[in-house]
Amino acid sequence: MPSSEVTRLLTEIRQGDANAAERLLPLVYEELRTLAGRLMRSERTGHTLQPTALVHEAYLRLVGADVGWQGRSHFVGVAARAMRQILVNHALARRAEKRGGGRTPVSLELDDAVVAFESRSIDLIALDEALKKLGEVDPDQCRIVECRFFVGMTMIEIAELTERPLRSVEQDWSMARAWLRRQLDDSFASE
Repeated sequence: MPSSEVTRLLTEIRQGDANAAERLLPLVYEELRTLAGRLMRSERTGHTLQPTALVHEAYLRLVGADVGWQGRSHFVGVAARAMRQILVNHALARRAEKRGGGRTPVSLELDDAVVAFESRSIDLIALDEALKKLGEVDPDQCRIVECRFFVGMTMIEIAELTERPLRSVEQDWSMARAWLRRQLDDSFASE
């Protein structure tokens, strides 16, 4: 995907060019579809929301948002956050329908290189709550988790995006994983 073209179209969208949104979708669709597919693989079987619908709902939210887009990576990062929120809202609605019953599991194992939680499944709502807490404690670590887990970015890409040394990003990733593991273990222990 040509990053400069995406950045130009994002600027045009922000300036009110409605046609720019139509030109942007073909440039980012496959990347967003891959991201949605990755997120949906961790959802329960028979989930009523499909990856294509997730992409479209997130895209509509994004192009209508008043965001100072910083480029393709920023757009994809915000898209990942939007998709996560859509899935959380969907899980909350489902939980409300069942009056608190059932969990919506999501695996933290995106692939062996991304997360070492070894096929552990957690509640998507618990993960979202833990990420919100992490964002309050350390926004940088939260952003690294979102970029790494939800967007699938490499450590080098995250270091470039955040303009931080690679070693610093790797240390924050390690600390964030440990922190999340403790938070999620605590949430299961308190039930």
